[in-house]
Parts: sequence; C-alpha cells; structure tokens
Amino acid sequence: MALFDVFRISEFKHKLAQASAERDDLKAIVAATGALDLAQIRKKIDEQQQRSAALQAEIQTHKAEIERLQAEIVVLEDEVLIQSFGLYKPRYDFNNSAAYKLKLDVIREKQASMVKSATAVHCPTSWTINNDRKEGERMVRDFGKIILRAFNNECDTAILAAKFNNLDSIEKRINKAFDTLNKLGGRMSIQIVPAYLALKLEELHLAYEYQVMKKEEKEEQKKLREQTREEAKLAREIEEARSALEKEERHFKKALVSLDERLARAETAAERDVLLEERQSISGKLEEVTKNKAEIDYRERNTRAGYVYIVSNVGAFGEGIFKIGVTRRLDPIERVDELSDASVPYDFDVHAIVFSDDAPALENALHRTFASTRLNLVNLRREFFRATIDEIETVVRENFNKPVDFTRLAEAAEFRQSELRRRELARTPNEAVNIS
Repeated sequence: MALFDVFRISEFKHKLAQASAERDDLKAIVAATGALDLAQIRKKIDEQQQRSAALQAEIQTHKAEIERLQAEIVVLEDEVLIQSFGLYKPRYDFNNSAAYKLKLDVIREKQASMVKSATAVHCPTSWTINNDRKEGERMVRDFGKIILRAFNNECDTAILAAKFNNLDSIEKRINKAFDTLNKLGGRMSIQIVPAYLALKLEELHLAYEYQVMKKEEKEEQKKLREQTREEAKLAREIEEARSALEKEERHFKKALVSLDERLARAETAAERDVLLEERQSISGKLEEVTKNKAEIDYRERNTRAGYVYIVSNVGAFGEGIFKIGVTRRLDPIERVDELSDASVPYDFDVHAIVFSDDAPALENALHRTFASTRLNLVNLRREFFRATIDEIETVVRENFNKPVDFTRLAEAAEFRQSELRRRELARTPNEAVNIS
C-alpha cells in the first residue's frame, strides 16, 4: 500500500471518530429533551424569564438606593471641596458691607418674628394627654421648640463654617437637617415650614457675601493705608531734601557775597581771574540747587508725578513674571528695596524705571493691557503679570514719548549663585560645603 493511501485512511478514521462523537452528543440532547413535554419546556423558559426580570428590578432598586444615599452625603473635607468647587455667583449686588449687614439683620428679624409668632414650626392641636387637650398641645409645642432649636443650632454652625469652596455642601447640609428633623417630627405631624428653611438659606448666602465684601473692603483699606504711608514718606523725603537744598543755597549765596567782596578788593588781574573762575563755579552750583528746589516744589504740587517700575524676581516667581507698580517717592529704588524685604527669598531685579508727569495713567495702561495675564484675578493689589519684556516695552513706548532704558536680562544674582551652590552640594554630598 502506498504511503499516500496510509495517510488517507488515517484521515478518514479521524473524521469517522469525530462524527461518532457528534452523533452521541445529539443522542444525549434528544434523550434529555425527549423526557420533557413541550409544556414543561415552556414553563422552564417562563421561570427563567421571570427570574431574570426580578433580578433586573432588584438591580434598579439598588441603583436608586445608591443614588439616594449619594445625594444625602455632605462632603466637608477641605481637600475634596477645594478640588471640586466651582466659581460662586453672588446672589446680591450691594455696594458695601453695611448694605449686606442691613439685609442680614432684616432676614434674621423675619426669622425671629416667625419663631415669636409660632409660625416657624407647624404644630397640630389635636393631641391629648390623659384626655387633657391643653397638656397635649403643650407637649406638642415643647417638642416643636426642641426640633426648631436643633435646626437653628445646625444652621448656625453650618453658616459659620461657610467658605468659598463649600457653599453647595453647606446648603445641602441645611436641607438635610430640615428633612431629618421633619421626619423625626412626622409621627406627631410637627414640621418646620419651608418658608423658614428659605430664610435660613438666604441667611447663608447673605452671610457669606457679607464676609467676602468685608474682606474686599479690608483690602481696599489696606491699599489706602499703604498710599497714606507712601505719601507720608514722600512728604518726609521732600522736607528733608528741601532742608538740605536750602542749607546748600545759603552756603553758596554766602560764598558769592564773600567772593564779590574779595573781587572788589582785588589788586591784580591774575587774582581777579582766579576769583571770577571760583565765582562762576559756585554760581553753577547755586543754579543746580535752584533747579533741584524747583523740581522738589513741582513734585510736591503735582500729586500724579512719579515713577512706574517694572521689576522681576526669577528665583521667587520664575521667568516671564513681572511686577508693574508705581511710586511717588523721590528715590524709586527705595521702594524696590522694600519689596525685596517683603518676605521673598531673593531681591527684585529692575528692568525699567520710568518717571512720568502722570505715573498712575501709565501704570493703568500697562495693567489694562496685561489684565488677562494677571496672576491674581481676585486681589488686584497683587500687581504681578505674565508677559515678556518686549511686550511691556511696546506698551510703555505707546503711552510715553520720552526715552526709556530697559534691562532685558534679570541679573538674579542671589538666585543664580544659590543654584550653583546647590549643584555643588549635589556633586559633593559627602563633603562639607561652606554656604555661609
């Protein structure tokens, strides 16, 4: 027999074995189904369908319960709230905290009136104790007072805890307290009325916006105090500068009088030439003093004259962040030095200082241009902006027609030296490096 025929026979035997196995499986299925009549088969199918429907209904019930429980959860953890809070949209539009305080007093007075008139809680009058209707009414009223006191305590605590990131949770907390206490009073039909709840929610938002307005006013007062301090410093600087200039003026005038007397007594042309040369020098110095006095008088009269400064602090804030401010001080560098002392790790670098007859106008033009890149959009006293020095220079030149020198690269000496020493420490961790 050929080798090919042997392989063919083996293949046929394998297929025959597969067919026999399939036949046995079919016989088993037929035997199993044959033992059941059609009605039984339909009954089993219906039972399976009913069980499946019951399971689906149970799943939906559990889902609804989970959603209900999630709705009741009041999140108070600051970390979770900060990650999930949205922008708060004020419900009122009062101009000052006094107006908010007045409205808040009105709301609280309405609450007190409802409590006093017994309309904050609905208490039925149909209860009796030992067939005594008055005792029943007294018991119901007392229980109503307890429920209302519990609700007020919960609301007061919640309102005191209100912050920018938890208003929704606090409102949910008050609503949950309202529902829970009304359920407790349900057996006796004692219910806190929805109108009282509405007043508490209104108090919540008013109290929060009142605190926000007070903070804004505090910042404004802080700004005014800072301006007052700046003006006081400027006044002292002007007084000191004027005093020094007047002293120099008296000295030079006295020197000129003395020179004129010596000129009158001069006997030779050579002596006269020396005295005239000295007189010319002193006259020039006197003219400089007179000019400086005029500038001091101008700065004192013109309250808008001052310096706009553009500074950066690469070590503290990174590249591309600039502070754009204004000062009326005679020496603007003193103001920059004060900024460097104000709790920052490194000194500020000066990129430009621009003297302007209307410094606030120039500062405002810069602030308006870079308003969208301002770092702090809430507290406008923080005058830091994200920009390039080229963009700032362009705006300055558009609003100021005199020459201005700009320093493009921040020296950031302390920061860069600190980074070098940090790298030295990293390279030599086991060696003592003197960083004092």
